[in-house]
Amino acid sequence: MFSSSVSKRTVLVSILAVVALQLFFIRSVTSVNETNAYLYHKCFEKDGKYKPKSLYEENINFLISNVWKNASVKDYIYGIEGERPNTAYLAIQCRGDSYGSKCDTCRATAYSELRKRCPMNKGAIIWFDRCLLKISPNTFQKKVDLKNKFYMYNNRKKVRDPVSFNAKTKTLLTKLKKEATRGGPEREFEVYWLYEQADMKLDGKMKLYGMVQCTRDIGQKGCEKCLDTIIGELPNCCDGKEGGRVVSGSCNFRYEIYPFLDTKR
Repeated sequence: MFSSSVSKRTVLVSILAVVALQLFFIRSVTSVNETNAYLYHKCFEKDGKYKPKSLYEENINFLISNVWKNASVKDYIYGIEGERPNTAYLAIQCRGDSYGSKCDTCRATAYSELRKRCPMNKGAIIWFDRCLLKISPNTFQKKVDLKNKFYMYNNRKKVRDPVSFNAKTKTLLTKLKKEATRGGPEREFEVYWLYEQADMKLDGKMKLYGMVQCTRDIGQKGCEKCLDTIIGELPNCCDGKEGGRVVSGSCNFRYEIYPFLDTKR
């Protein structure tokens, strides 16, 4: 995957359905963690197009410039603007360790790139290493999005003992899921982080590093469902690979055998 010091080649595979996993494309990506690499995007053609200087475009522009600016917490934003048929919905989620200027920069980059890659599309989603951005003419709050999904894995040779490594990877990610969603009844998404990171000792001096995260609008129960689903896809995405991730519109996980997150605020 991506390292802060060494650039590694990866393979990106798109998953078009929750149950039937269909190969969409294979693409090599080379990056360094600090560059906030572009990962993938999808234009929702069924949502239609908007015209330049239309009410829908004004509403999207308002959300991207004003809702973010006025928000008290700026790592996750869900906004609504306008009346039907020009209502616009927008969500921005920054990675749990990407705060302050890193989150601001990713948000600005994501919006600029989304407009280039999905020009005039009313609905679209784009993922970067540090954030995701989603726009739509329809509400998606509290709806678990497992349809828009892809995975990435480290293209190096497999580990020596893939069976043991796979088991330890699943154990770590399952533990992180429980930590990220711990607590009693479901809480409001504004105060429920739905993010966790940790490491696990492997043989010798090696460590396994992992993280899980959900968009806060889906809440505790939705996050559990989302993470259970993508963690269950480990054999399909990353069998014996030294690093990998599954990313959807509502949740994602990543693991590596090297540190890949910022640990200091």
